[in-house]
Amino acid sequence: MTTPTADHFVALSECHFMNEQSMHEISYYPGFTRWWQSVDGVIRAWANRDLAGGGAMPPPRAHALIEWMDRAGVDVCFALRESMMDVAGYASCMSTNAFVLEEIAPYPDRMYLECNVGPIMRRGVENAIWELEYLVRERGAKLCKVYAPEDGPLNDRRLWPFYEKACELDITLTIHMGMAYVCPQPTKYTLPLLLDEVCLDFPELKVIAYHMGWPYHEEMMGYAGKHKNLYLSLSGIIGWLQRAPYRGYHMIGQALQWVSPDKIVMGLDLAFDDMPRVVDWVRTLQMPEELQEKWGYPEITEEMRAKFLGLNLAKLAKIEPTKRVQKKG
Repeated sequence: MTTPTADHFVALSECHFMNEQSMHEISYYPGFTRWWQSVDGVIRAWANRDLAGGGAMPPPRAHALIEWMDRAGVDVCFALRESMMDVAGYASCMSTNAFVLEEIAPYPDRMYLECNVGPIMRRGVENAIWELEYLVRERGAKLCKVYAPEDGPLNDRRLWPFYEKACELDITLTIHMGMAYVCPQPTKYTLPLLLDEVCLDFPELKVIAYHMGWPYHEEMMGYAGKHKNLYLSLSGIIGWLQRAPYRGYHMIGQALQWVSPDKIVMGLDLAFDDMPRVVDWVRTLQMPEELQEKWGYPEITEEMRAKFLGLNLAKLAKIEPTKRVQKKG
């Protein structure tokens, strides 16, 4: 472990907001309880928390997010709705883009919209394209999340017009990759193999692969090495890597053997109070000498940490990587 020598710009994507009223309205669906039970497994691994045991978390709202951003010295976050429409038989969702826009309005230089216009095929690709264009051109969306587990395979040809529109708008897509962590969603829609086909047909499409594609992360790293505009995100899984650091050293070390330091970005997808521990871990990240010697992993430099923490994501989202806040404490 090393001591940070610079106060780097920090940006986190995938900060989920949930509308408590909307969630209450769908809570009677059997799928809602099943969904929460599966979320508990993810949180156990990523954060060592027990939702079933009543572990408290900050409310998933902007006022709580800004508090933890200030505590953790995080300059910018990208706020994202939580869809999960399949939990309620596609009758409703957990939050909307409009809800997120209202939440972030008081914090124009700290929070940006990471929109989600899905489920793209189920709602009609033309409708998703219209909303994407509106949110980018009229409401300043900086990223767009594609969440295939509630929709269909990433390489379904019906999605090709949507990918074409993303290229035209020059907006980076953040795509859930690897395991579908929650019920009732299948993993088969987000395997790295499917994204390979998309990137072959759309070489200019900028894609951030969330969660490093775990547990298919080695395959995901290979594809990121293959495709110039495919990036690897530590979102969510960073919570696991921080509390099991040698797992983190190996995953990040392996990734850096396939891609340059310009292609690894930060994300959250955790409770907001997990922010200090995961950001501080990257601030002081260093590769143990034994792993450099025995596994051939590179030394982690200050320049690399700066890129991971925020410079790479700022470039993809087309925002200025200027410091907004100093870390407290």
